[in-house]
Amino acid sequence: MAHPLKTSAEVLSRTPEGAYHRLVLRAPGVAPRVRPGHFATLAVGGPGSSMLLRRAFAIHRADPAAQTIELVIAERGEGTRELARARAGDLLDLIAPLGTPFPLPDGPVSALLVGGGYGGAPLLPLGEEIKRRGGQVGFILGAATAGRLFGVEQARELTEDVLVVTEDGSAGLTGRVTDPLAQAILAINATVVHSCGPMPMLAAVTRIARDLACRSWTAVEESMACGVGICMTCVLPVVGEDGVSRFVRSCTDGPVFDGARVRWKDIGAIPADLDGAAAMGVH
Repeated sequence: MAHPLKTSAEVLSRTPEGAYHRLVLRAPGVAPRVRPGHFATLAVGGPGSSMLLRRAFAIHRADPAAQTIELVIAERGEGTRELARARAGDLLDLIAPLGTPFPLPDGPVSALLVGGGYGGAPLLPLGEEIKRRGGQVGFILGAATAGRLFGVEQARELTEDVLVVTEDGSAGLTGRVTDPLAQAILAINATVVHSCGPMPMLAAVTRIARDLACRSWTAVEESMACGVGICMTCVLPVVGEDGVSRFVRSCTDGPVFDGARVRWKDIGAIPADLDGAAAMGVH
């Protein structure tokens, strides 16, 4: 359990990084609670704004000594455009850390970390923690274009095993992150694959990992209206340990899931065999 805090966080800096913005926030008490895969939500627009919903972002880094956390912002709408214009000294209404983080190994493992776009943000501290525990890591970082990559140089500081893939060929290999995935798994003898990015990418990564007998942990990018499990807008069909499929909340049961348990093809639908489907009128 994340044990989140609600606090007024001071913006220390905002730095453009390719297509994104990296926000460094001073948030006393938050950083020591953060684990790789946790996320944060920020209020936008102020008390009188029509933008009622908070915006959710994966936490990129946390520094307990400095009492800071870092978020990576992509401009997608009015709310994120506002955050992308934040200035040093601004105060932001923050709730963090939220969600369920990536499981950490008890000892050395060989792990492949796969990020799509700014989905690489939570994977970099995860890679650092795996190495700290004696493991080895490799990265595949991809995006539509070079400007939408994130964390390539940071990944190269951790390992020589970094593959860069862009759909338009503007950086690294041409294609998608899943194209070299099987070869990369075999090259480092990975036993686990961690991924974060768009849903179709996560589904494909999980399928390839399973074919090679690798565990797959995915951090889903699902829209979250409340971020704390109340509104039920971010539910996914997931197979429980008892074999029964249920809707679970991405914000509290996730955002990190065992990819093999997510019913990727049924996202956005109500499967007839889902627990409670009959009560919803599905036959």
